[in-house]
Amino acid sequence: MSYIVTAASLLLIFLWATVYLVDFPSFASSVLPTTVQQSSPSFNGSWYPPNQTQINDLEAVINGTDVFGFIFTDAYSAPSNAGDGIPNWCNMPHVNPKTYPVPPAGYTLEYVEVIHRHHKRTPYAANTFPRESYPWNCDDEGLFAYGKPLNPNGHDSRSTYWSVYTSLSNPFAPQGFNGTCQFPQITRGGLDDSWQHGKDLFEVYKDPLRSIFVHSSGQVAYRVTNNVITSQVAGMVAAAMSDSTTELSLAVQPASIDSLEPTYTCDAGAALYASYGVGSTDSNWTEHLTASQPLFDFLDNISGVAPNDPGFHQSWDHYFDNLSSRLCHGKPLPCKISNSASCVTTSTANAVFRLGLYEYSYIYRSSPQSLHASAASYGVYVAELAQNIRDSISGASAVIYKHNVAHDGSLAMLLSILQVDVMIWPGLGAEMVFEVYNKSGERFVRILWGGMLFRSSNPVLGLVDMLPLDTLLGYFDALVGVGADKIPDMCANTG
Repeated sequence: MSYIVTAASLLLIFLWATVYLVDFPSFASSVLPTTVQQSSPSFNGSWYPPNQTQINDLEAVINGTDVFGFIFTDAYSAPSNAGDGIPNWCNMPHVNPKTYPVPPAGYTLEYVEVIHRHHKRTPYAANTFPRESYPWNCDDEGLFAYGKPLNPNGHDSRSTYWSVYTSLSNPFAPQGFNGTCQFPQITRGGLDDSWQHGKDLFEVYKDPLRSIFVHSSGQVAYRVTNNVITSQVAGMVAAAMSDSTTELSLAVQPASIDSLEPTYTCDAGAALYASYGVGSTDSNWTEHLTASQPLFDFLDNISGVAPNDPGFHQSWDHYFDNLSSRLCHGKPLPCKISNSASCVTTSTANAVFRLGLYEYSYIYRSSPQSLHASAASYGVYVAELAQNIRDSISGASAVIYKHNVAHDGSLAMLLSILQVDVMIWPGLGAEMVFEVYNKSGERFVRILWGGMLFRSSNPVLGLVDMLPLDTLLGYFDALVGVGADKIPDMCANTG
């Protein structure tokens, strides 16, 4: 696969960037007047750079003060944010009835596929500090885990949930926070946000003028990853969408080949990411780590994290997760255990968040290698998405609404493959929706990102608003193959 950009392509990029250059990531900034149909140039397999914004401007990242329009708050505000374009990391904008861009008249909605990141959770245990100054309790929710025979002749089971505790006879203290949470788990706030997310989606797609919802459960399908936090979210989403608490089957692939998370082995994809991203010695990657070394030193001193801990120092991921999780749950920023006057301030946290956003933009969009790395690593899901659409419109499948609950990396690679014009770290609840329409026997597709129309840097896609469906499917097929038949060779080719 070639990634050489021709002189003509560079001219096209320059003209495109001149027209659509933005100053900061706003979902509203990608919404232009609705078009009915776009031209369909042939897909050339090229990588096109994202817009130049403050997110991928290292000087703005190091010397900035805010987080480029992002807010970090535990207050539920996704519907209003979707309207004004301000992304709330703790509950990202998604499709909702207040801001939904109504399609033009004459288009009949036939298929919808949703993929979104899970909602608010505790930090991962690996992202907590050796000692934390306060406990984190989850007594206001239950994590249900039990088996039950599906055969009607089997015995019934009691509904059981975990209660986390620490034994006084266990001499080994848990790393990080004490308390009654598993790390990670979806928190009560995350469960509430999940329910509202499902309610908003239902309110949009139940409208009789564009309804695809029916009472037959065979036409609606849910899928999760092997990480249990996605199931915790799916249960709340599904309850809100169907107004039912009856048992529900969640599709999940074997842990070793799960394409949604993803977990299938792709040595070439992993090696490519490692060659220019986290853990790399490439100067394009290490430049921001070197520039932010004083910030590492300050946080290490407060947190007790060892300066040679690679998890905390090969990227800003761990510090980002730790600090954002606190703010998303209304908890205080950390102070040094031995000196309560030495604390992380909002300004310090903002610096970490800017660096994290910068890293995601570089890994998944700004590096010219990102398209190939993401196509190899997430191409199986993309091929499944294409096949789901084909099966639905051909009648091979009865499913007309499919809902996937996944992770930030899942959304990041999908955005990378679609070459989003402004790349961000997909926050909690971040959502993409693929809508397939029929007009006079021809099929078209819209993609919604954060509840608004999606724009790609690739001129084949552009603003994906009633794009001929064959254009999108052709784009996917050229990258990953029908049935992902190109992925095995892509993943094996480490040369």
